[in-house]
Amino acid sequence: MPARQNDFGQSIGPDVPDWSPRALPPRQPIEGRFCTLEPLDVARHADDLYAAYAQAPDARDWTYLFSERSADLESIRAHAERAAKSTDPMHFAVIDRQSGRAVGTLALMRIDPAHGSIEVGSVTFSPLLKQTPMSTEAQYLLMKLAFDELGYRRYEWKCDNFNEPSKRAATRLGFQFEGVFRQAVVYKGRSRDTAWFSIIDSDWPALRTAFERWLAPGNFDAQGRQRMSLDKFRLASS
Repeated sequence: MPARQNDFGQSIGPDVPDWSPRALPPRQPIEGRFCTLEPLDVARHADDLYAAYAQAPDARDWTYLFSERSADLESIRAHAERAAKSTDPMHFAVIDRQSGRAVGTLALMRIDPAHGSIEVGSVTFSPLLKQTPMSTEAQYLLMKLAFDELGYRRYEWKCDNFNEPSKRAATRLGFQFEGVFRQAVVYKGRSRDTAWFSIIDSDWPALRTAFERWLAPGNFDAQGRQRMSLDKFRLASS
């Protein structure tokens, strides 16, 4: 951020003369080509999510989440009911447009309209969703909502500093690493150092172009495999 001087010779940041608080995210579906994001609903999504998460052979995907893997259908229904009532975090189910079934969830959280800051978190993707075009598109759709439709200035990603897959995902998606907050959280009876990442509004135009080129039909072959990686599109757009 460029510095300038006030009347006292102190360095200060740039003015934001037209700034006003932003709106809260709406609780409405967001349509993509591969997936649709729907506000989490127990009746619509819980059974699908239980079946999708059951595809995982063990509970390792829950190690770095605040919740544990649901042991049975009733447990996931109860968890989904609590999550669906929350406005912050605001949870979305990721719907596979081919099957029509929910295959994971993610949330907008730490929503700060006054300062234009918002975080994506509680990312709980089943094996049916991980490492698919849907998983990337789900992230893109929430970024687009935050920056293009709501006008937020800052979009955050945070994770346990030991969570290497999450840190790799943040980097692939174009987030910039900002540092580690030591002993920031106590969860599941252990201490967590939290790694912080962000995208800001000035980063977004190039990232949006990279996402849209990666998600375009021509970037996938007949078997649905990518022809060019998101990283390469991002470098080409920077």
